[in-house]
Amino acid sequence: MIKGVIFDMYETLITLHQSPLYFGTQMAIDADISEEEFQSLWKPREYDITVGKITLEEILEFILKEKRCYSEKLFNKIVEKRKISKKECFKYLHPEIIPMLNELKKREICIGLISNCFSEEVEAMKNSELFPYFDATYLSFEQGLQKPEKEMFFRCIDKLSVSADECIYVGDGGSLELETDF
Repeated sequence: MIKGVIFDMYETLITLHQSPLYFGTQMAIDADISEEEFQSLWKPREYDITVGKITLEEILEFILKEKRCYSEKLFNKIVEKRKISKKECFKYLHPEIIPMLNELKKREICIGLISNCFSEEVEAMKNSELFPYFDATYLSFEQGLQKPEKEMFFRCIDKLSVSADECIYVGDGGSLELETDF
């Protein structure tokens, strides 16, 4: 019998592609540097950004200073645009998401969330209308590890007080988590 459902956030409960994108390409354009230059500094640090060792502000300050284009005005502009873009994603919920979460609650099925995310995404998630539905949330930025690491799943099912056999995971597999045996 299923007693718990654990969801991924991005491309499962919400999509990044219904609202205006503000990824590395767009940040590089605003910084007036090439995407390749931007990504050459971002990509090697992406794991640390995902597991909470580096915040959005820290990586952007580093990149802008490294490329000699830092100004407080530019820095603040990029940070603000990134945060706004992440909040915007939650305005485009598929109309069946909230009724589905309500139905799970009605059936007394525990709901968990496991998501790989950056600092600015944690804030957007916690302020979203979805967040109160979760009985357990395990966000990579806060946990210090990321999917597909099994420990993320073990922590979540433990918090939900269910066994792995009583729980299902719903995600898009973008972090290779569908191959995780937990």
